[in-house]
This record gives sequence, C-alpha cells and structure tokens, in this order.
Amino acid sequence: MQEQERQKPSLALIKELQERSKQCHEFVRSSFRSERIEHPQLRKALEHYFSYWNDFTHPGLFSIAFEASGGKPDKALRPQAAIAMIAAGFDIHDDIIDKSLKKHDHYTVFGKYGQDLSLLLGNAFLIKGLTLLSESTVELPSEKQREIFRVLKERLFEVGNAHALELQMRGRFDVSPDRYLHVLEMKAAGVELDMHIAALIAGGSEKKVGVLKEYGRSIGILATLREEFVDVFEGEELSRRVRDETLPLPLMFALQDPKLKERIMKILKKKKIGSVDIDELARIVLDIEPVDKLKKRMEKLCRRAFILAHQTEHRKSEKLLRSLPQSMLEDI
Repeated sequence: MQEQERQKPSLALIKELQERSKQCHEFVRSSFRSERIEHPQLRKALEHYFSYWNDFTHPGLFSIAFEASGGKPDKALRPQAAIAMIAAGFDIHDDIIDKSLKKHDHYTVFGKYGQDLSLLLGNAFLIKGLTLLSESTVELPSEKQREIFRVLKERLFEVGNAHALELQMRGRFDVSPDRYLHVLEMKAAGVELDMHIAALIAGGSEKKVGVLKEYGRSIGILATLREEFVDVFEGEELSRRVRDETLPLPLMFALQDPKLKERIMKILKKKKIGSVDIDELARIVLDIEPVDKLKKRMEKLCRRAFILAHQTEHRKSEKLLRSLPQSMLEDI
C-alpha cells in the first residue's frame, strides 16, 4: 500500500467503525445460528450472507451516537444489533429489487439462491430486528418507546418511498436530476434513523437528540452523493446501473446538455464500459457547472456537519463525527 493511501482519513475511520461493529456482528451471527431454520438451503443462504456481510456503517454510527448521548456501553449492544438486522433485511430485499447478482466480486443471496429464499431471509432479518428492538426498549418509559417506534416507522417509510419513486426512473435517460436528487435525500433517512434512535435509547437531552438527528441526515446525504460520483468511475458498476437501475446523478446532469449527450450515450450503449471510456466520462462530467454546484452543495453539508459535531459536546465522539464528512469528500 502506498504511503498516500495509508494516510487517507477514511481508512482510519473505516477501521474505527469496523471495531465498533465487531461485537454487534458476532451477536447477530450467534443469534441467528441459535434459531431453528429447518430448510437446509435457507440455512446455507444465511451462511452465504454472513460470508460477505460487513455492514459497519449502521452499527458503527449507532455506536457513536449512543456514546455521544451519554449512553452506558453495556446497554448499547442489543439495540445496535437490532438496527443492524433491520438494515440487513432491507439490504437483501434491495438486491432483489435491483436484480443484483453480484456485489464486489461475490454473489449476493439473490444471485446464488434466487428470489424466494432471498425474500424469506430478508423477512427473517426484519422480524428478528424489530423484535429485538422492542425487547431492548421495554424498560424505557412508554412515551420514549412510542417516540422510538414513531421515528422507526416514519424513516423506514421514507426510505421505502424513495425506492418506490426510483423504480419509475429505471432504464431512462431523461430523468430530471433535481427529482432524482430529492430521492437520494430521502434515502438518507436510513442513516438519520440510526443516530436518532441511538440518541433516544441512550437518554440524550432533547438538544443532543436534535443535533444527532440532523447530523445523521447530513452525513446520509453526503454518503449517497459520494456513491453517485464513485459509480461514474467504476466500469462494472456503471454498466450495471445503466442496465438495471438509474444513472449516477453526475451523468444525469451532463445529459441535460445536448452537446454532451451524444458523446455520453455512445459510451453508455457499449456492452462493456472500459477504462478509456471511464476517463472520457470523467473529463465530460467533472467540467460542467451543475456538477461543480453539486460538489459545493456537498461542501456546505460538510461544514454544517462540522458545526453539529461540535454541538455534541463530547470530545471523543466529536473527533469521529468531524472526520466522517471530511472522508465523504475524499478524492471527489
């Protein structure tokens, strides 16, 4: 690994989030393996999912928000695991919707075991996650419990609505970038949910809960926008999105210019998008005004996240919360 790569702030941050998620992952695996799953192929599908499941974003952010709100560490594991299970259920179902056979050089559950078992496994994660979250909050005041499940319902419905709206945009090259940007902002509700619920369960003050809720939305938007840029520059992922999903947002903006559209479409219609094509797209996309404005929007979100991190008034968490938005702008 080159010295420059070792010094990237995102690498240290990923390591921190992974460490905060390690015990949670072990709990989730142990919890599922203790269940009586009679169908042998479903058991194999579960183990296959665990072979590549490495979600450190949802449990990691939950851990930071819980700590920043003054929660006791020994009280965090079960609700953290519940959030991780719910996120896993949505992840498995999303692969069915997106027809994702492979991700990062491995077959998804959908790609290896098909739609039916994927649906059942996703359902199992959702059922266990929701049950565990309910059990984890049973000792809280009833008003706090109602607030937690209100937040859960509203934010998950928002994520669901975002995916439903996105379905209408698939396979189209005439999608309004502003409309798609709105969908991406709605998807950020999932990260807001992680941090908002963590702060509520930890017993944070009303002010701190509000700060972490807003921070979660800001960092969620930054993360979704970063992915839109990354997917422009990865040939295999870009080909998949052209074939089965929506185009990345920067390309949507570029297609609004009739002078650029012909050049872009010539590349996107290729059976295989190679490195030379990616370089050409980079030259086109990164030089246009709407994409420059999008980057400035991300920088503004980053500055707001810095301010919110400081308002947590928790030194250790503040350092991590300030590193997160900075990492979202890395190499963009």
